[in-house]
Amino acid sequence: MANQSQLCSVWVGSETGILKGVSLSKKRTFNFCDMSSISREHGICALAWGDENESEVLVGCVNGTVKTFSIEKGIFIDSRSCGDFSQGQFTGIAVTPSSLITCVESGLLSVWTEGSTDKLEINVGKGVCRMRQNPARRNCVATGGKENPLKVWDLERPDKALFTAKNVANDWLDLRVPVWVRDMAFIPDSEKIVTCTGYHQVRVYDPLTPQRRPVLEAEFGEYPLTALSLPAGHDRVVVGNTHGQIAILDLRKGLVRGCVKGLAGSVRGLECHASSPLLASCGLDRFLRIHSLEDRSTRHKVYLKSQLNCVLLSSKDLELLREVDTGEVEDVNEKEIDEVWDVMETVSEKGDKRAVLEEEEEDSEETVETKDKKKKRRKTKK
Repeated sequence: MANQSQLCSVWVGSETGILKGVSLSKKRTFNFCDMSSISREHGICALAWGDENESEVLVGCVNGTVKTFSIEKGIFIDSRSCGDFSQGQFTGIAVTPSSLITCVESGLLSVWTEGSTDKLEINVGKGVCRMRQNPARRNCVATGGKENPLKVWDLERPDKALFTAKNVANDWLDLRVPVWVRDMAFIPDSEKIVTCTGYHQVRVYDPLTPQRRPVLEAEFGEYPLTALSLPAGHDRVVVGNTHGQIAILDLRKGLVRGCVKGLAGSVRGLECHASSPLLASCGLDRFLRIHSLEDRSTRHKVYLKSQLNCVLLSSKDLELLREVDTGEVEDVNEKEIDEVWDVMETVSEKGDKRAVLEEEEEDSEETVETKDKKKKRRKTKK
């Protein structure tokens, strides 16, 4: 199993509790779990790297357990209880050099110190949908959820949030605008934070400005946004919604620069590569897809059999990802699906049926005309 796990460059968590590793170069997928204990309560709802070298994957399960998977050994090497069903699912997992950070839907953010039973608990508010760590400042995290505005926390000074977003102004009917933060990310080389909402809005906040309201706001589609990720370049954001639509937005002008097609279900996980213009996505249609952010084409597509909740893309293995970028890699599972579709009969739509009926009527009219002509010829001969 160790050799198999070291081949994988993409990691995906499923609702059935299976950690799936995908090798883009070998065109294979691997399941890492105890197949005899698969259940919904072990479903994976969060993934994160366990160290800077990306040698470990932290797996957050629905039942409140955080497991550590060693890529070098190909096995789970640790399991830790960090919550229970009453507190809700994990909305985020992160690590610092000396601690593990977890956050659950109930609003309990916990900092677990390594080698100690003590933990720091912070109440960040109910209905949390996402917790994200600032890559530049590992002790800084952001939280947000339903009727729970964006907040930025310094875990070394947890008494009060460093920043709490203010709701936007009332709408044209002078009614309060509801709050529903679904995901967020820290924009590199700045203090700005970008969020997406359940009301199809993308907002950018700048804690350094006196106002606590968004400095930029844009909209995409008409369905709730579920996930976002920042590509390399810092001037764009990729968002996905509940109807399988993925869009690339310009963070400077708030305009939609293009859409990624091909998905058939709600987007649950998005992850942009750290340096290459590649995007990994997964969701309820059970496919992992790798798209190019340059021409928005599908470079790789793998059917993984179960509904997928989260994806983790390695910043390494650039050579493997370049193979995908040239179109040299094909998926065996995709060939099998194509063969099934080729065997199936084509079902014509109503319009096609009408066309067929009209052709049949024309044919029948022609046969009647030819019969009448034959009768006339017989009469003339007699």
